[in-house]
Amino acid sequence: MKLAYFGTPAMAVPSLTALVAAGHEVAIVVTRVDKRRGRGGELSPSPVKQAALALGLPVSHDVDDVLGKGIELGVVVAFGQLIKPHVLAEVPMVNSHFSLLPRWRGAAPVERAVLAGDAETGVCLMQLEEGLDTGGVYDTVRVPIGAAMTADELRRELVAAGCEQLVRCLAGPLPTPTPQVGEPLYAAKITPDDLRIRWAQGAQQIDRVIRLGGAWTTFREKRVKVLSATLDSSARVAPCPVAGLTLQSVQPEGKGPMPFADFARGARPAAAEWFV
Repeated sequence: MKLAYFGTPAMAVPSLTALVAAGHEVAIVVTRVDKRRGRGGELSPSPVKQAALALGLPVSHDVDDVLGKGIELGVVVAFGQLIKPHVLAEVPMVNSHFSLLPRWRGAAPVERAVLAGDAETGVCLMQLEEGLDTGGVYDTVRVPIGAAMTADELRRELVAAGCEQLVRCLAGPLPTPTPQVGEPLYAAKITPDDLRIRWAQGAQQIDRVIRLGGAWTTFREKRVKVLSATLDSSARVAPCPVAGLTLQSVQPEGKGPMPFADFARGARPAAAEWFV
């Protein structure tokens, strides 16, 4: 099948390589423009662009470049941009979306599923239309969320499931899409404020925030990243003000990662001196 592929981050690379390996003709890859990174401001291509060039595939930063090429199907995986209506009118498109639609439409479905304590999520291969993740669903793969699974671990599971799903579904004619049923929930982009630990929320919810990656708190007016923790029946250990949650590793501002026990030993918190 002659395809156009739309994707940007590293999580969109495996699906591209899987489609090429399955024998599809990827006529063009569309991704975001190169970004300037680092102190030198050097241009850095997206992971999908790097992969496409390594595979010898044509790359564009303009969605309109897929027009007039006889594309049979556009495949969208974590592209990060809306497809313009006039492009959708010419090129039929599918989107590999990492949730059980209509739950968690939008930008951060993996993180929102973890934060909500969902027992499972999945990958929906859906028909792309002008609405945000509103199209009919061709195929659904369910993926359980382990009690201690991080967002990164879950993302890897979903990427693998999505690759298999794309190759399987595109091996023949797509079925008639099934309309989404149920009340939609929207997965807003995760902000730094979402990642701030609110100790009053209790051990279980704090653990979910930590499993997103990037969780932080403050101690003596300096930021401390909380890298990992486990739920258990332990008493609280200063400066962690919550029982039932053992912090394993942290990263104080301006320092490298370290065991929480080493941080606490060095900090020597006074009585009733806690993370805030």
